[in-house]
Amino acid sequence: MKHASRRLAAAIATFVSLPALAAPPLATLVFRDGGRPVLSITDPHGAALVDETLGLRTTDADLTHDLRLIGTTQRQLTERYRMTVGKKLDRTANLSETRYALQNAKGQKLDVVVRIGNDGVAFRYELPGATRATVTGEATSFAVPASAPAWLLPYSPEYEKERFQTTAGGAAPGQYGYPSLFRIGDSYVLLTEANADGRYDGSRLTHAANTGDYALTLADTSVQSTGVTPWRTAIIGDLATVTESTLVDDLADPAKFSDTSWIRPGKVAWSWLSEHASPSDATRQRAYVDFAAKNRIPYVLVDEGWKDAWVPDLVRYANAKHVDILLWYHWSKLDTPARRMAELTKVKGWGVKGVKVDFMESDSQARYRWYDETLADTAKLQLMLNFHGATIPHGLQRTWPHLMTMEGVRGAENDPPVVGNTIQPFTRNVVGSMDYTPVAFDAGRKEASIAHEVALPIVFESGWTHFADRPEAYEARPQALAFLDQIPTVWDETKLLGGTPGQDAIFARRSGDRWYIGAIAAGAPRRLTVPLASLGVGPWHADIVRDGAGRGDVVHTRQNVTADGSLSFDVPVNGGFAAILCPMAKGQFENGCYR
Repeated sequence: MKHASRRLAAAIATFVSLPALAAPPLATLVFRDGGRPVLSITDPHGAALVDETLGLRTTDADLTHDLRLIGTTQRQLTERYRMTVGKKLDRTANLSETRYALQNAKGQKLDVVVRIGNDGVAFRYELPGATRATVTGEATSFAVPASAPAWLLPYSPEYEKERFQTTAGGAAPGQYGYPSLFRIGDSYVLLTEANADGRYDGSRLTHAANTGDYALTLADTSVQSTGVTPWRTAIIGDLATVTESTLVDDLADPAKFSDTSWIRPGKVAWSWLSEHASPSDATRQRAYVDFAAKNRIPYVLVDEGWKDAWVPDLVRYANAKHVDILLWYHWSKLDTPARRMAELTKVKGWGVKGVKVDFMESDSQARYRWYDETLADTAKLQLMLNFHGATIPHGLQRTWPHLMTMEGVRGAENDPPVVGNTIQPFTRNVVGSMDYTPVAFDAGRKEASIAHEVALPIVFESGWTHFADRPEAYEARPQALAFLDQIPTVWDETKLLGGTPGQDAIFARRSGDRWYIGAIAAGAPRRLTVPLASLGVGPWHADIVRDGAGRGDVVHTRQNVTADGSLSFDVPVNGGFAAILCPMAKGQFENGCYR
């Protein structure tokens, strides 16, 4: 029997292999303990990474044990699509798919669909022939070595707790939110889910003490399913492969509409964090509009406290200065179709371009259905959208191109310790735009240096990037403000150039023919080095901002660098630096790379 199992495993493994040059992970379906299916994932050389136990329970069937393989089919998927936001606009997804048809002794069937790309493995369950099923739970669990370093998020439905470093086995028993990062040998494994919406619910991981076992737990005791689950997703590779991955979006449903001409990502001036009462002050909001107009910031977000009586006048005032207004909502004011359409139609009539919706704080199927309806209604009205107090992205920005960002992070409003800035790029921000609200100079706990803060809109990706401080805080630092004025929020390409979760992070993001580099560190002073060889032919002109004295302005310098050169600077405690690289071949540089 053992020999037969090995032959079966070897046969199944051939179905999920890709060409050797692609070097994807390998996945092998095996049966253990009397018909319990397990997807065993290894690196391209066969080193064990994670075992994923499979199985689904419904009110009609227990499809978790006594299962056997009755057939396989395979296909190759290639999709090309374009995003409106994200770490990369033009995408190509190349995935190898194998469908495993399983059956138990009662003749009840379960399909496990496995997709493999260069950056990971994903699977989902499908109930053949079913369009409706009540799911009561999954046997899905992930086993990694107990000694594996781990960066985890204690679960809460708004995803705003602090991520921390531990080991897979050393973490306290309890529930942890996605995405969860593990380092296994030379590989990293980031566990999350993709294409989760109102057809199912959300899930999290429940950890068993003193083990590397993390069991998937659904948000609801029962789910009204269409017979298909979300993708249980493991992004796998070296740290650059994981960080640059688009697998979550690759697995998502295609865009629901094609006309994206009205969608405009961009920077946002935002007053709430530095002045909590300011959203109720029409005069103060005009000051933010003036600041935005002067610095070519396309939006002002008016947060909690705005009034119908003066917002239309503010919109007219802003529009005359080529600035648009976004408005905050508590989700409960949009909780029914009638209330939602009445409110959104009203503000659309005023000329508002988008809304920030807050405090959903649930992964339940009911709330996911609300997300679906709100995305559809805002798309119909051509209103852009930011989900705050929300779950994490599951590929929604591919399916709904007007979704500019989501929170799902312990952002600046919570005064997080600076170490989190060097963990979020390798965890939360991997799976989609992150509304962290960076660049707090005078607001908050002021642990990060000024240059570190200036680098954050590059290190962190968000289609709408909300600047968290007052105009006066930026204007008091004109060199920092001049650099911030240059940073876009839409990227053609993203590269991780260096970093270790919890220590430092160095990112390069390309917009057109220029690269924007953000380098940040947490902890003691050190030297940060940015290798440039992967960025293109060069040579480059570089505009660089570094920390000055204390919390004063940054120091702006310029230099030319060769294509195979590097930028290397000493940074202070919790410091960093940022740079813009533009091609020397493009001409004169009276203003450096600044436009």
